[in-house]
Amino acid sequence: MTGAAGRPRLLLIGCGNMGGAMLAAWSEHALAESIVVVEPSKRTAPRFPAATFVTSADELPADFSPDIVVVAIKPQLFDDVLPGFRARIGDAAVLSVAAGKRIADHQRLLGDRPIIRVLPNTPVAIGQGAIGCFADSRADESLRARVASLLAPLGLVEWLPDEALADAVTALSGSGPAYVFLLIEALAQAGVAQGLPDELAMRLARQTIIGSAALAADNPDTPASQLRANVTSKGGVTAAALGVLMADGGIFDLYRDAFAANVARAKQLSG
Repeated sequence: MTGAAGRPRLLLIGCGNMGGAMLAAWSEHALAESIVVVEPSKRTAPRFPAATFVTSADELPADFSPDIVVVAIKPQLFDDVLPGFRARIGDAAVLSVAAGKRIADHQRLLGDRPIIRVLPNTPVAIGQGAIGCFADSRADESLRARVASLLAPLGLVEWLPDEALADAVTALSGSGPAYVFLLIEALAQAGVAQGLPDELAMRLARQTIIGSAALAADNPDTPASQLRANVTSKGGVTAAALGVLMADGGIFDLYRDAFAANVARAKQLSG
């Protein structure tokens, strides 16, 4: 089920921000034997001369038979777009980044075939993503390995034991960049409140997050609590601030409540 040198033939349906990031990684690392991209606007075509761009299922090359179909369209387009591909993709496996769409939703439109849900976040665009994956029972170890190879250039890949955990992954890593960017804003605003100029406070806040994340990455076996303790002297200024942040109703409670709201909304949207 693969082409030359074990590289699969890929059909990418949708080439927006996420689809484009994936295509960039596959093109740079030569991870596919051939790639056909379905994108109505073709605006990204000049960036990827090695890929074949078409605007619809009707334009797929007659001699092209994909091994893996990557669904990277907006969820609101799901029911309108996917049925047109069912008769054109043979027994290809499906790798889907369509937010909120379950395995059963894919099977309803594309039939009984191996399907893997992929839950990425925006840092995949720079190869620093956190990616949760769930494979249905039809996806064997060989397919999982190929998918892991395809996703590896995009960041950390973690497999979920249960599809029911998908919403929790979205709440944590999928939406997580927004929480971090909000933290940058909050740090900067707190600095301004203490007299720092706006631009200086923002530069310091950004670099503090960047440096702290890099330090955590450089110490992967050190618990976050220990890294925090390393910055905190007993009775010192950091301890005084943490006493506020970690009090009842503080950051741990806020994040728990925020995640609960995220998951609850995800369940509403998925029906």
